[in-house]
Amino acid sequence: MAVLAALTAGCFRPMYAEHADGSPALRDKLMGVELLPIDKPNASRDARIGVEIRNALAFKLYGGATGAPPTHQLRIRFTTSRSSLMLDPNTALPSNESFGINASYQLIEVATGKTVLNANTFTRTSYDIPGQLQRFARARAFRDAEDRAAQQIADNINTRLAAYFYSGT
Repeated sequence: MAVLAALTAGCFRPMYAEHADGSPALRDKLMGVELLPIDKPNASRDARIGVEIRNALAFKLYGGATGAPPTHQLRIRFTTSRSSLMLDPNTALPSNESFGINASYQLIEVATGKTVLNANTFTRTSYDIPGQLQRFARARAFRDAEDRAAQQIADNINTRLAAYFYSGT
């Protein structure tokens, strides 16, 4: 068993490691992705969520640096949803709600203009409403749920892009 494990040990290669053969590392490939602005009406709630998604994804792709000259462009579109999960039986007002984002994204190769990756992702986050008369706490809980959902969408997209560039497909 130990011999078999030793033979396969050389097959493992960390995703973000530098390549000894001089080919670009995954981090370099991700830095070549240009994030296109997300098309939402200015000053809308969806515009703020779009900025959250874009900023979170930029930090995940570029780290503390700025992007390199673009080799690919990423176009993101999304819709949001909100639903009540539980109602207070006395007041018929919601005591728990859910916020969701459904996103689709396309990775476009700059040199050819061809879409090389077309995918979808989604997330759902729930939040409690602390008392029916605390409207500011409800608004803050809703905004926190939006921020958590935007971070999750950025994580999902970053993971899929890393897998695409690592595997080449």
